[in-house]
Amino acid sequence: QVQLVESGGGLVQAGDSLRLSCVATGRTFGIAAMAWFRQAPGKEREFVADFTWSGRREDYLPSVKGRFTISGDNAKNTVFLQMNSLKPEDTAVYYCAAKGSVAALYNSWGRGTQVTVSS
Repeated sequence: QVQLVESGGGLVQAGDSLRLSCVATGRTFGIAAMAWFRQAPGKEREFVADFTWSGRREDYLPSVKGRFTISGDNAKNTVFLQMNSLKPEDTAVYYCAAKGSVAALYNSWGRGTQVTVSS
């Protein structure tokens, strides 16, 4: 089993930056990919970005591409989400996720960290 703990959220103004971190513990040797999702009030959870450890492939939600960057530190079992040029519509709880196979659904989740962007 994998445990995920997010950190780095907060209250910022539009145009500011934040860097989220997610540390994985437990059976981390089986992790094939890690991702960030977000859920805004009254909306469904949506994919933001993910990162596969083999091949270092990245994928992004179109609305964040060019502003957000996902990266990972394999040695520390940590994935980051650098968020620049934040907009009020980025306000959400951001969740870290992990999976053991690139083809599988994400099945390990953190508890989330709140990001609030004021206009």
